[in-house]
Amino acid sequence: MPTDLRVTLADFTAQESEWLEINGWTNSGPLGDARAAITQSFIGADRDATIAGTANSPAMENVFAPLPTDPGQIRLRQAVDGCANYAFKVEWGAGCASEGPVTISVAAPGIVTWPGGHGLAAGSPVIFEPEGGNLPTGLTAGTVYYVRETGLTPTSFSVSATPGGAGITTTLAATADEIIATAQPAGETDLFYGIVLSKSKNGGEANAARMATHSIKPNTNIVEV
Repeated sequence: MPTDLRVTLADFTAQESEWLEINGWTNSGPLGDARAAITQSFIGADRDATIAGTANSPAMENVFAPLPTDPGQIRLRQAVDGCANYAFKVEWGAGCASEGPVTISVAAPGIVTWPGGHGLAAGSPVIFEPEGGNLPTGLTAGTVYYVRETGLTPTSFSVSATPGGAGITTTLAATADEIIATAQPAGETDLFYGIVLSKSKNGGEANAARMATHSIKPNTNIVEV
């Protein structure tokens, strides 16, 4: 985590192959910054003036169905006992992700063709996974790329390494039998660094489901993709 507590999308690049999904998530707390209010009273104006102070994100209270053997929940429980800040990615639109076979041309930039239409907007994050071979040279399997506005049509698009960035050139053709693209809706992914403050088991009456609550406190700004 950067020492100045400010992050950009580039601060999560090395994390892309390391994400560990936490299963059993049933309820999310709010996620976002609030600024402290600095207020000064003015005698002659008979009024208080307020300016924005430092930003702070309240703890995010998340409820999970307890899954003792889930790797993500195990890591979350372990994090409570440490002092480290962890990278978090919240995919609010995970249930609306588009997935399907695509072809990718050898061009500058390479053009992704999604038969039948993709429904994606500029800035949507997309991942390519080859089956039975490799992607065209210039693209890496499992890496997050971003749909570019330039040349975007209902069935095709080019991609960049960062939102709004330059198109990626592809050189050698793909050897894969099939390429599967998975894309999240634009603006529905949040990234931040934070600590896990607590874990607790919820009680209740005889027929109440026993759930687990984990409090996650962001310590950086939140990057929306």
